[in-house]
Amino acid sequence: MMMSGQIQAFPLEKEYGKNPDISREDINKLREWLKTQPHLPEEYITDLDLILIYFCCEKSAEVSKQVLDLHFTLRTLLTTWFKDREVDKKIINALNTILIAPLPAPTVNGYKAIYSRLIDGDPKRYIFGDIIRAFMMVFDLLQYEEGTWPGFVLLIDMDLASMGHLAKIDISLLKQVLFFHQECMLVKLKELHFLNAPYFMDKVMTMLKPFMKKSLMDIIKVHERGSDSLYKYVQKNSFPKESGGNYKDNITLRDEIIRRLENNKQYFTDESRRRVNESLRPSGKKTIEGLFGIEGSFKKLDID
Repeated sequence: MMMSGQIQAFPLEKEYGKNPDISREDINKLREWLKTQPHLPEEYITDLDLILIYFCCEKSAEVSKQVLDLHFTLRTLLTTWFKDREVDKKIINALNTILIAPLPAPTVNGYKAIYSRLIDGDPKRYIFGDIIRAFMMVFDLLQYEEGTWPGFVLLIDMDLASMGHLAKIDISLLKQVLFFHQECMLVKLKELHFLNAPYFMDKVMTMLKPFMKKSLMDIIKVHERGSDSLYKYVQKNSFPKESGGNYKDNITLRDEIIRRLENNKQYFTDESRRRVNESLRPSGKKTIEGLFGIEGSFKKLDID
């Protein structure tokens, strides 16, 4: 795979081949329902989008409808991450601060993995909102290229992390991103690993816990510095050179990711059209305040 070049959508024929229990009829039925929802951007939602939704919802049509609505509603309302998706100075700074690298081989259980770590340890350069924005750009482009995965694994290497970084995490943004990931991100998250756990790992977990369902807490695995327990899940040679693996070095990976985003401007232009028109929603307009409350507390979407 050419990491930094222009990419094409994963072919539908191959997607149906990967998932013989998903039929064109299933997707057509979802499409017909979509056409009855005036607020949703039906003409810009692709069949690959619908397959991703149907697959991650365990092929339940009713759950798929709810997740689809919530997914595109939040892409519209969470402008911190999903508006003006271009490689600007903030994205460049984010990608010079933190590595977001898809690993080259599946995990031991056959899942797709993204490895992330600080490559600049200065907390002043750590802007949480921009880093999530960059992560979602990398993730969306990768999924567009590769289609469904049997599972997804996120590897967060805490090497270079400090209490100064923890202090820069905006709690209201953390709530929103965890809500999006748990309720409507189009992926089956199977494992969440923290590598090189620092002395303040308990404070990290205390910060995360109020916004995580038990099902997410249950898949978190914490690995102490120097431990090889991670390699039961991910082969060591899949990691970048600096982390003891045989993959590319961190700076090469960073540069490839930046070029990859820059070379796929059209994808993000097209993706920006997949937004909800709240003025046309039959059940009344949704707002960020209505979803999360003025203080950011969760409220469930009411989706029929």
